[in-house]
Amino acid sequence: MSRLTTFDPAQATGETRELLDATQRTFGVIPNTAKILASSPAALKTWLESIRALAAGQLDPGLRERIALGVAETNGCEYCLSGHTYVAKHMAHLSDQAIEESRRLSSADPKVDAALSFTRAVLETRGGVSDADVEQVRAAGYSDGEIAEIIAHVALNVLTNYFNKVADTEVDFPRVALAVRAA
Repeated sequence: MSRLTTFDPAQATGETRELLDATQRTFGVIPNTAKILASSPAALKTWLESIRALAAGQLDPGLRERIALGVAETNGCEYCLSGHTYVAKHMAHLSDQAIEESRRLSSADPKVDAALSFTRAVLETRGGVSDADVEQVRAAGYSDGEIAEIIAHVALNVLTNYFNKVADTEVDFPRVALAVRAA
């Protein structure tokens, strides 16, 4: 059971109802994360609008999910790892190998590997990356706009990882165990 109240969507009114309806339209379901965020329309709106804005960005769905998988594994968020594994398989159509590599923030594809290495650098340094880190991801072919979106995806996923860990959100996707618990 979650540490924070899991909101019943049937009881929603006003802005909360609108946001939960938008969540349903976006995902086809209302995941437990949204049901808990619904106790604060501002928090739910921040999460939903960030997802929508970044989905319209330059990074393809596969790379977005690879980043989410690596961030979830790094931060020890089983809820997010489970949800993003489901999305990676069924919506982004990533292979099991790509999913496993992404959890380790690596890839056999050199360009994807550069993005995931940069993701690791952002996480490990809490944003204090080196000039060499930025140059490496640029050299792999990423524009400054794409680099900005990689950082934004890291930040959004850190937000949801932390939220779900604090809330102890009940996993409502097929459960995926963490490889190593984060400290």
